Formats: sequence, C-alpha cells, structure tokens
Amino acid sequence: MPAAHARRLTRPELRRYSRPLLVTEWQQAGAQERLAAARVLLVGAGGLGCAVAAALAGAGVGRLRISDHDTVDLSNLHRQLLFRTADVGRSKAELAAAQAQAINPFVRPEVVPALTPDNAAELLDGMSLVIDATDNLDTRYALADAAHAAGLPCVWGAASGTSGMVTVFAQGRRLQDVFPPAGAQADSCDEAGVLGPVPALVGQMMALEALKLLGGVGQPLLGRLWTFDGLSGRVRIITLPPLAE
Repeated sequence: MPAAHARRLTRPELRRYSRPLLVTEWQQAGAQERLAAARVLLVGAGGLGCAVAAALAGAGVGRLRISDHDTVDLSNLHRQLLFRTADVGRSKAELAAAQAQAINPFVRPEVVPALTPDNAAELLDGMSLVIDATDNLDTRYALADAAHAAGLPCVWGAASGTSGMVTVFAQGRRLQDVFPPAGAQADSCDEAGVLGPVPALVGQMMALEALKLLGGVGQPLLGRLWTFDGLSGRVRIITLPPLAE
C-alpha cells in the first residue's frame, strides 16, 4: 500500500480523536496522523457502504471518494442507515458524501462516477486503499482487476440474509483467486433478503480492516476470510489457500 505522508493534527482534531488516541497501539503507530493523510475509494453506498462511510468519516480519513450509481429506495432504509424517508429517489453517493461531511468536517468527501472497467484506473489514481462494498459481480471483478494493477489493497465484504464475509485482497491475491467468475454467485438483497443489522455489522468490520491497513496497526485479514452467521452468532476465520506459483 502506498504510504500516506502523515501530517500534524490540529488542536480541534486532537480533541475530536481523543478517544482513539488513547488506544496504545493506535497512538504509538502515529496512526491518526496517517489516517488524516489517507485517500480511500469506496465503491458502493448501500448497506455495507453506509456503515463504512460513517465509520471512516468518524475515524478521520482524509479524503473519501464515493462511487455508486444507485438512488435510495424505500426498501433500503432498514439497513442503509445514512438515509431517511425523505431521501427516497436521491443519489446514494451524494447523500453518503454529505453525511460523511456532516459527521466530520475534517473529512473531504468526493462523489465520482459509477466504476466501470473503462474508468476504474482513473478512479483509483492517487488512492491509498480501495473498499469493495458493492453487490454486483461485474463491478467487483472490475475493481479487483484495477486494484491489482495499481498495487492497492482492497478491503472486500459481502452480506446477505443473516450472514456475511470480509477479507483483504493484496500481495497478488485477487477476488478471482478465491471466487472464480465461472462459479461465482452473488444474490443481491433484492433477491435473497437481508436483516438490517447484518450489513451494518459487516460494514463496520470492513471499516476496521481499512483502519488497520491505513494506520499500520494489528493484523489485517490478508490471506484470511472472516465469516459471520447472524442466527448462531458464530464467527470463523478461514485461512485461504496459498497462491499458485
């Protein structure tokens, strides 16, 4: 991951981030300063993306680039917690950016076009990290290819029904290596349904992985897949097979 050049925090920022700065590992790594200089591309502003955007804005990521073509539907509101009834029909990306700015005025959000294979490289240009919060396989694979080509880590998550998954693709591993396109399936929430807290929980886990990567703390889920079963409360960490030589 390209190193973000840390900058000195202002007094208002130090007050705002006083609680994470009490976390020993976070403070010792200079993680808050690194986060303030980081640039993140978030693709998807639905159930996962809303949780990610809110968490990263609150945490103090420097720049947050948001890509989503969709508008708010009434059926989204039980899980996409940045939106309200009055927002139905409005752009998710624009609303998420406005909410991120409202949460933290030190964050600089930016709305960008929906990601496609043709514009992916441009949208990733200058980014420190990418986050895949979509539910569309074509977009997921296009983002995976672009992140791989750019040498950027990709925090990936999925949620459906009562279960979810999170991992980090980096160091040569791509989405295609774990879920090959030939056999991949991705039921959207429109098809499979979803309980509202599930994508919120999975999105928060994705945000935590992003913070670990950007702040240089802990052990990100590189080569490991975190899975969650909401009905049983069971969490598993699955070690992914090594990449073929």
